[in-house]
Amino acid sequence: MLRVGLIGFGLAGQAFHAPVIRGVEGMELACILERRGSKAGEMYPKVRVARTLDEMLSDKSIALCVVATPNDSHFPYAKACLEAGRDVVVDKPFTPTLAEAEQLVRLAADRGRMVTAYQNRRWDGDFQTVKQLVKSGALGRVAEYEARFDRFRLEAKPNAWREKSSAPAAGVLWDLGPHLIDQALVLFGEPQSIWAQAIRQRETSEVDDAFDVLMEYPHMRAMLRARIIAYAPGAHMLLHGTEGSFFKYGMDPQEEILRSDSRPDGLDWGANWGLEPEDRWGTLSRVGEKPHNVKTERGDYRGFYANVRDAIEKKSALKVTPEQALRTMRGVVLAQKSSREGRIVRWDEAV
Repeated sequence: MLRVGLIGFGLAGQAFHAPVIRGVEGMELACILERRGSKAGEMYPKVRVARTLDEMLSDKSIALCVVATPNDSHFPYAKACLEAGRDVVVDKPFTPTLAEAEQLVRLAADRGRMVTAYQNRRWDGDFQTVKQLVKSGALGRVAEYEARFDRFRLEAKPNAWREKSSAPAAGVLWDLGPHLIDQALVLFGEPQSIWAQAIRQRETSEVDDAFDVLMEYPHMRAMLRARIIAYAPGAHMLLHGTEGSFFKYGMDPQEEILRSDSRPDGLDWGANWGLEPEDRWGTLSRVGEKPHNVKTERGDYRGFYANVRDAIEKKSALKVTPEQALRTMRGVVLAQKSSREGRIVRWDEAV
């Protein structure tokens, strides 16, 4: 049994890590580091609650530590856990700076430990579907790809550190950018250049609450967008290729359930977990054929932690490698640089 210590019990810990860890066979949520409050004990009364990192690490049976704290503390927590001989998962963004990310990857290599970034949205059903379509050649050569996260929230969340200008790596480009950039990199590899614009749609926003990121490839471009004022969302995913087009509306259903009080607990998540109803499937239009719906692949965030378990046990290769974590970090940092300087930046230029 792989015993796991979860560091942080805010939204990320409660919704995207604790239930997912507990849903994976062969993993045990052994300890939660919650510096203050009693939420962890109320939700998981049989799980040990620690108040300090030293207290958590005093349990030598904990082999994997998961960092799900505010962005500015990712680096020190991950570094301390690696130095203590633990494997580490770090929520996105990996760290607030590329230099810190590179230092963690070097440290993990030096200590012979695993470090990875929590890119759970690789296990979104819609992304799995698009990945299969691109791989199959059903669209021919892809000429244009667009992915967007649209939301409608007119006011900032009270006391949300992600929306405070004083917080390092705050704003939606740091929050959602790692997901969208990582997905584009998985599908198409490294671009030649990036252009980005981080904007504020709400008059009261302290930090960016929307963005456009354009990743330019030879004969192809990937446009990544996020909006906070989008009452009628656009297509979540859109692809045009030499043999046809594919578009899909609606987000993967897992997040909404995991953020609710009806989130699953334990190994049994039900036979229909991660499945979408037919009216949510995307549409494929191929040259010379009638448009038809494409069944959305099953999404399942447990796949991330199942792979981490298998990688630690030397049964499988790690799917979100440290090199990929650094690649995604480079994309986010270059997008920030492009937006700040108002110009196109080359993928290989200094950051």
